[in-house]
Amino acid sequence: MLAVNYSTIRGKLKDYCDKATDHGETIIVTRKEEKNVVLMSLEKYNELMRAVRNAEYLGMIDRGIEQLSQGKGQQHELIEVDDE
Repeated sequence: MLAVNYSTIRGKLKDYCDKATDHGETIIVTRKEEKNVVLMSLEKYNELMRAVRNAEYLGMIDRGIEQLSQGKGQQHELIEVDDE
């Protein structure tokens, strides 16, 4: 992980984009008043977002299991659907 100030990255944006995409680097762009941003490859971003969605999904499953263990579940009859 690299930390670079805004002025430095502005002059060498292509170089830092290449570091992010070709070498898997994550670059923190430091700015005034702690308004920092992160530069990373789209591939790495997609992996991160997939992990977030998976964690949210697993959390929903855990909450459902907890509700069932507290007796808050409901039983329903299955509906038969004709394949026509």
